[in-house]
Amino acid sequence: MYDRESPVLVDTNAIIEAHRTRSWRALSQGRRIETVDACVVETQTGYQLRRKDEAIDVSELRESLAAVHSVGVRERAELASRKGNIALDEGEEALWAHALARNGIWTLCGPDKASLRCGVRLGYRERLVSLEDLLHSVGHRPASELRRAYTTKWHDRVVGEMYVEEWSGRGAPSS
Repeated sequence: MYDRESPVLVDTNAIIEAHRTRSWRALSQGRRIETVDACVVETQTGYQLRRKDEAIDVSELRESLAAVHSVGVRERAELASRKGNIALDEGEEALWAHALARNGIWTLCGPDKASLRCGVRLGYRERLVSLEDLLHSVGHRPASELRRAYTTKWHDRVVGEMYVEEWSGRGAPSS
């Protein structure tokens, strides 16, 4: 599925859920976790709607990440030319734009259906991973139950359905 040493690109939702379940430290110390600037910014929006103990300190977040990438216009344009009509939010768009510009092995963790569809459409289904799988890979069990969209069962079902929808009758994608 993925190389344990390879970078894992995480979106805002995965970061927030890992913090909510008190799993972030185990994840960020056990894997090479990377994201983009837009996702870091998004972790700070809506903070007033979260409980105080779910607040994410932006300085601590940046320090715990292996890398935070900036995304330029060229990368965004490349994504726009390839993703079709999939509507991604700003963080997801920046994360996928960065992912497409990368060389080597990487995986991406983000439960939003639009992001998952983007990955399937672009031929990266095998690089999509659930938060539950990532936590399992570092031997961590969350302090509280993961929300459904972060589980392996949900992830595998949704990605499988999307793969069938996107590729039935067209042959398998080549990435």
